[in-house]
Amino acid sequence: MNNPYKPVIGITMGDPVGIGPEIICRAFDDPGLFHVLRPLVIGDVNILKKAADTVDLKIEFAGIDTVEAARWQHRKIDVLDISHLDEKSVTWASPTQRTGHAMIDYINVATDMAMAGTIDAITTCPINKAAMKLARSEFHGHTEMIAHRTNTPVYAMMMAGDRLKVVLATIHMALKDVPGALSTEIIETVISLTEDSLKTRFGIVHPKIAVAALNPHAGEEEMFGSEETVIIRPAVSNARAKGIRVTGPLPPDTLFYQAVSGAYDAVVCMYHDQGLIPFKMIHFTDGVNTTLGLPVIRTSVDHGTAYDIAGQGKADPGSLVAALKMAAHQALCVRNGKTGA
Repeated sequence: MNNPYKPVIGITMGDPVGIGPEIICRAFDDPGLFHVLRPLVIGDVNILKKAADTVDLKIEFAGIDTVEAARWQHRKIDVLDISHLDEKSVTWASPTQRTGHAMIDYINVATDMAMAGTIDAITTCPINKAAMKLARSEFHGHTEMIAHRTNTPVYAMMMAGDRLKVVLATIHMALKDVPGALSTEIIETVISLTEDSLKTRFGIVHPKIAVAALNPHAGEEEMFGSEETVIIRPAVSNARAKGIRVTGPLPPDTLFYQAVSGAYDAVVCMYHDQGLIPFKMIHFTDGVNTTLGLPVIRTSVDHGTAYDIAGQGKADPGSLVAALKMAAHQALCVRNGKTGA
């Protein structure tokens, strides 16, 4: 999209003892990102300096108090310095209550800034559930935290790449619990969220959406299950009655091939692995997690804190780079929609 405006992306540093600080350093060693966005890291200058030394990069980190003080220069990263941790007392892959609190603070500050319009979007580096538990958080991850802070009751997770986008009707639960968790209302809501996001945040004027079946061969006329007839097909019919271009339920064993070939802009999936296995086969290093339904734009890396390699200079910044570019793209789509540009 040709637009002179460069969105301000707030990048939460994630777990201070994970690979977040390192991938930030690696990502912004390339000046190319500065051509499409203005990065503001919300984190800790001391830890970022430690990470830069670990990967042997000469980067200057400027601790600032306001967005207006940012310089937006290559290898001079602006940081809203939140936690002021002592880098000598922080050990890679060893979370503490204090690092857990810091990790949570980054997310809350970024969310508040996005809600206030101070930044255009949020890109989150990975956090760790064990560290959140140490900090006595009531939440298990980014999505729940941001949804709660923005008072968002309905949201969905999309995994997005340039060849495949999948949206999940259910996320983290045992496979045996999925059929009971599905409902026509839930699936219809996810279809609507998907269409709205494809239009407003991805700039797709007339999106085409496919809905995956739950059972093999889409139930084979209820031979392998009735969920397609009783739950999924009514949701698709209701969505189509609203003017949404949606098809399904379709057999997953052929659906993803069709989606990757360009027949559909996104696939609504019934459970976690149904969508993430084909997605990660294609977008393992450049996949992006983005949350639909929030009043703010949020993208995230598609990996965890990787304690096993934290501080070793091995972490790949590819997913972070993709997440930043997608955040910038979504911000421009929303801005253009509001301004009519």
